[in-house]
Formats: sequence, C-alpha cells, structure tokens
Amino acid sequence: MQVVVLAGGIGSRLRPWTNDIPKPLLPMLDSTLLERVVEGVPSDLVDEVIVAGGYKIDMIRDYFRKANVDFDVRIVREDEPLGTGGALGNCRDVLSGRFACFNGDIVSSLDVGMMLEQHSSMNVKGTLALWEVEDPTRFGIVGLDSENKVTQFKEKPKPEEVFSNLINAGSYILEDDVFDIMPKEKHSLERDVFPVLAEEGSLAGFPFEGYFIDAGTPSSWHEAVLRCIEEKRFKTGSVSGGTWHQGKHTIARNSMVQDGCIVSGEVSHSTLLRDARIDSGAVVSNCLIGEGAVIESDARLTNVVVGHGSVVPAGHIQSEGTI
Repeated sequence: MQVVVLAGGIGSRLRPWTNDIPKPLLPMLDSTLLERVVEGVPSDLVDEVIVAGGYKIDMIRDYFRKANVDFDVRIVREDEPLGTGGALGNCRDVLSGRFACFNGDIVSSLDVGMMLEQHSSMNVKGTLALWEVEDPTRFGIVGLDSENKVTQFKEKPKPEEVFSNLINAGSYILEDDVFDIMPKEKHSLERDVFPVLAEEGSLAGFPFEGYFIDAGTPSSWHEAVLRCIEEKRFKTGSVSGGTWHQGKHTIARNSMVQDGCIVSGEVSHSTLLRDARIDSGAVVSNCLIGEGAVIESDARLTNVVVGHGSVVPAGHIQSEGTI
C-alpha cells in the first residue's frame, strides 16, 4: 500500500527551529517526525511513502536518499500552497488503488491495521480515524451511525453547531476514485471532499483510543516526545530520569537529549538537539533548544524556543516566545 504524508506546511508554530530544518525532518528521539508518522502503519503494508510538500522539499529528498529506512520515498513537489485537498490531488498521477494518507505532524496510537480491516469490510471510498475530545470547535467534527458510516462532517463548527465530540484525527484510508470528486485547483479535504463523501454515504469512521497528538506546537511537541518515551518508541538510546538520551546520560529530567549535549544546569520537560549546552546555574523548563545553542550561566527560560546556534546570555530571563 502507498502512504501519503501531507507535509506542505512551513511549520511556523515551531519557528525558529523550522527556519533551517523543515518540520518533517525535526528529530523526535531517534527518528524524524515524518518517520514517526509513518511508523503507525505496519511495515509489511508499506510499499512506498509519498511526501507531498513544498517548503524545503529538497532537504527532505536529500535526507531520504541517504537514510536507512524500510520504505521507498517519492517526493511530489507543491510549488504553491494547495491546501490539504490540492496537495493530495497533486499526487493523483502516482497513486493507484487503496492508499493511506496522514497529516504530517500526527503522533498517535492508531492501529492502522485494524482501521484497514474495517475499511475493507465496508463499501466506502474513505475511512477517517476519529478521536474524542471535550471541545471539538477547533476541529472537523464527525457524526457516525451504528455501523460506523459517517452521517455528517463539519469543519470547525460554532458551539451551537456541535453535534458530536468525535473529531477528524488527520489519518485516512482512501480509494483512488476519491479523485473523481476532487477539484484540480487548491481546495480542502475537510471542507470540500469529506462532506461530499459523507452526503453520498461513502465515508466511514474509525474511532480509536490511547493517544493522539498534533505535534505542531512547542507544547504538543514535548507532549509527543514524552509519549514516545513512555511507549518506548525508540530503537536506540536509553532512558534515565524520564529522559531519553541519545548518548551520554545527563541530569536533565523528563526531556529529550541528543548526542553532544552538555548539561550543567537544570533542565526539565525540554528537548535539546545535538551539541546544545546548558551552563551551570541556568534553568530551562518546557523549552525547545536548537542544535548547538548555548544557554549561559544563570539564564532562566520557560516555554521558549531557542534557535539553532543561538546564544542566550548569562542572567537572561524569559518566560515565553523565541530566541
């Protein structure tokens, strides 16, 4: 089966990290975020991964030319933003038959094998993974009947329009005849395609439990890191103090620490990319620290994203934002 990853965004919520590294290539423990997305599909089902994207797409191509991964990778370039529907439609000439499609920053416990079994048993063109939330107004909501057929689909409803707490979890099994109803120009799967499929009775839903994280913000990035540690979603490195270390252990707590980092200060609930340095007396909490960044002595950072190679001067205090 072919797997499409929609990776067209510029990752603005993770800047300045993504100014230099495209979001799909950001490391989450010992894999890139894109590999984390794909690993939810049983490896024996994956014939090819198609990356639909535009921002720094050549970096993504170069990475996978050299990477030791268990699947072939094809890049489909998006020269201008096309929306989720347009990005998928841009892949129509390289897709055939049944395929999976994922938003490019989803880390979840979805059992794609079980989802595929349900899809195969129903006469539908698409199946959406569904997750239950308390407040669904920021998402696409889905109404289901007793046979898991989607009866309604509405993107980001007003409070008075809410008819379900099940939301679209950004993971789909689709048949290639879905392209028959998709415009050739820029459009949205959520607004222009799924409601049509629901109306014609050819869309199913697959509710799942466990965890579902859209890792596109600093806070959700760290949530995904901690969940991957908890679920032991890594093949290399080791854990101590709730922290995954790629190499030498440090005093960081409940964090991710890549190779070459030096931690002499206090670090908790943070991600340190390779060769970062936290000097004595510094306190770093709920932060993303870029490659080669230096946090000098007695600096105090909370909820800050520090760019690659940045130097935070001694004594600097900041409680949110970027550096």
